[in-house]
Amino acid sequence: MMRWRLMVAAAAVAVTLSMPQSARAEEYPGSAGWGILAVFANIGYMPVKTVYAALGGLTGSLAYVCTGGSYDTASYIWAMSLGGTYVLTPSMIRGEDPIAFAGGSRTVASSDDDRGMADMPAPDARTQGGRREEQLPAS
Repeated sequence: MMRWRLMVAAAAVAVTLSMPQSARAEEYPGSAGWGILAVFANIGYMPVKTVYAALGGLTGSLAYVCTGGSYDTASYIWAMSLGGTYVLTPSMIRGEDPIAFAGGSRTVASSDDDRGMADMPAPDARTQGGRREEQLPAS
């Protein structure tokens, strides 16, 4: 019985080693370096982002209770703290992809949005939670 298992294991190793590999030796050192850098960057980034998200979750819950059940206020805090990037990738380290420590809010329109500029609020006023807040002119 033991010999049969050894033969099956040897055959599996032989088949695996005989399969063609798609590794490119000329790209490996550069991509390995970026990957190692991403690992070391994540050692510091991931715990900080996780603590930020946990505190934002608690803050959003506290805001929900303190505002008498205003889901919009709590949701805004949750979207900012719980959204965003939790793991840095090599393409983010290289600057090819954006890093979003805090997530975007639901009320902010992205540049890819197909709404026109006429739908956007005036630059001196912003809306938040159904209220319009105006800023004072610069003096």
